[in-house]
Amino acid sequence: MIYTEITPNPSSLKFVLSQTLLPRGSADFPNLESADEAPLVKKLFDFTFVDRVFLGANFITVTKLDSFQWEEVIPVVKDFLKGYIASGQPILSEQYLEEINASNEPDPVEDEVTQKIKSLLESHVRPAVAMDGGDIIYEDFQDGVVKLRLQGSCSGCPSSTMTLKAGIEGLLTRMVPEVKSVEAV
Repeated sequence: MIYTEITPNPSSLKFVLSQTLLPRGSADFPNLESADEAPLVKKLFDFTFVDRVFLGANFITVTKLDSFQWEEVIPVVKDFLKGYIASGQPILSEQYLEEINASNEPDPVEDEVTQKIKSLLESHVRPAVAMDGGDIIYEDFQDGVVKLRLQGSCSGCPSSTMTLKAGIEGLLTRMVPEVKSVEAV
């Protein structure tokens, strides 16, 4: 079963599947060149309307080119995904899955502030952002500035600045006094 959910980004749509795609983490593919280890994603980029693809636990967010309408895109993507999933072909290579798992392992030498920031992102921010078809990945914390990478529907979304500043920055500055601001990278 596949159904769609709208996202705050009018160019992105979330295709929710009745099975797990990724047991941990997420995978963002901003272009065809980034999809070498992702057979499903490579085939999605064969469609001329696909601009970006993002994989979450049980969903695929497709960002389309603005010259196409969702009415023409949705049935094509749904039919393709149903056929691809039913065929049993791999979604990601085993090597890529191992890389995703390794990147989600905690770093034992992180300082307490970084651990707290990551914990808040994991428990409060990432689940909410995943509901909108995207993800936010911790990149760095220096001199009071948290740097985050926006993925999926969050990348290029008109409301991502509001989410970043009003939502995430507000949470982190309240809960972690060392945090002064949040920036996208």
